[in-house]
Amino acid sequence: MTREERAIMTMMATQRHNWEQGVCMQALLEAGKDDYVIAMSRECINRQLPDGRTAAIGNRHAVTDPCACGEALLYASRMTKDPCLEEGLEKLKKWVLTDAPRSASGVLYHVDHRPEFWVDSLYMLPPFLAAIGKFNEAVKQYLGYYDALYDPKAHLMRHIFNQTEQTFPDPNHWATGNGWTLAAIVRLSGLLPRDDTPTQKMLRLHFLDLSSHMLQFLNEDASFCDVLDDSSTFHDYCSAMMTAYALYRASSLGWISRDMTDPAHVIRSAVRKIFASNGGWITPVCAAPSFDRPGYSPEAQAFYLLMETAGGVWELQHR
Repeated sequence: MTREERAIMTMMATQRHNWEQGVCMQALLEAGKDDYVIAMSRECINRQLPDGRTAAIGNRHAVTDPCACGEALLYASRMTKDPCLEEGLEKLKKWVLTDAPRSASGVLYHVDHRPEFWVDSLYMLPPFLAAIGKFNEAVKQYLGYYDALYDPKAHLMRHIFNQTEQTFPDPNHWATGNGWTLAAIVRLSGLLPRDDTPTQKMLRLHFLDLSSHMLQFLNEDASFCDVLDDSSTFHDYCSAMMTAYALYRASSLGWISRDMTDPAHVIRSAVRKIFASNGGWITPVCAAPSFDRPGYSPEAQAFYLLMETAGGVWELQHR
């Protein structure tokens, strides 16, 4: 079994909620695994709620998480012309554009029972909006989350903001949340028009600012602490893989010099050793389903594949 085959096997062995299904689909999309993407898109629609939210299983309060499936679902719909997928995609669009709960300024909440913005939503929603051609809306949603959650003193992202109370139920600089943000920025840049110079410049500056401050907290074992600036929290490799993936993608965008990908190589090398010695499973990461302890998660397995795919592209570009 090749490394890629084992990575896909362990990833597909996981049980998955909607955002986990989505990030796994994205990993397979970027790896060029069309058959998997189409099959998983059909399952997304098989578990679609009447209101349009895809891949509904377990907790059904998520507003933006179902959109993590969106780019891959769009691809599968275009590839197959399957009426079921096309109808499901239109229902998801309607949910996002008109029906989902949102603030007075139009920024979608992360859950449907509290007026909260979560850093996770940066990855889940704006790239999907850009993929369906809603460029202005994608940037609006991105800035809504970024402006609410960015900590200008630390140059890092906080986790959760209550928009009504103007408070932070979770003000921590969660490593995985910052990783979601880096991954969101490079994906969004790749989906927006390249000639939108002001937006592309903004995204690049956000990326350079956030990545440079995150990397100050990279541990000697190439992990981050679960809370970046709290060394008493457990070590986490998912956020490290997210960062490596984003650095490779940023290099492909021409945002960073070749030597600025060095931390990505260090992370990739360390994680490959874990992968090889642990049957293809990456640990420690924030463990599903509660993400409050070290263990395993679908998103970590997916980001291993995403990192390897982006790293492979980087190697081809720098031969």
